[in-house]
Amino acid sequence: MLEALIFVVFPFCMVFAALSDMLSMTIANRVSLLLVVVFAVVAPLTGMDWAAYGWHFAAGLLVLAVTFGLFALGGMGGGDAKLLAATSIWMGFNFQLLEYLVLSSFIGGALTLAILTYRSSAFAVFTGHNLFLRHLADSKTGVPYGIALGIGGLIVYPSTPLMVWALGRLSGQ
Repeated sequence: MLEALIFVVFPFCMVFAALSDMLSMTIANRVSLLLVVVFAVVAPLTGMDWAAYGWHFAAGLLVLAVTFGLFALGGMGGGDAKLLAATSIWMGFNFQLLEYLVLSSFIGGALTLAILTYRSSAFAVFTGHNLFLRHLADSKTGVPYGIALGIGGLIVYPSTPLMVWALGRLSGQ
């Protein structure tokens, strides 16, 4: 049962957040809340020691402090800030967190360049009324950074401590 939660909850939340941000330019608070609550319940049941458990939450709090500052300065959306902090809890205070932050930044930069190119093209005029592309085509909206966070999270997730534990359990180790 724990393995199923580990295999399903994080990936589902990443995909949901990315699609939600693309379609509505919002990431619901319940996504971040679900990530925090499930980690808080599941991690101790996997045998994670309390020091490591605390460091996972310390990573989330540190990222929340930085992203809250970026939000206050207008450099980041609130939903993106909360999602980034919640996913950082799953990564922990280790190499996976750094990998996630750097990878999501590069993906976000590429996504931003692609959206700006798309917005300045004639193609945006014809496809801008499409349900999936309307926010991407609108130059008055920001960039749905939840897409980059979702992709980055999904790429790094297989090497996170909980996923390594779940894969080890399935392989009988």
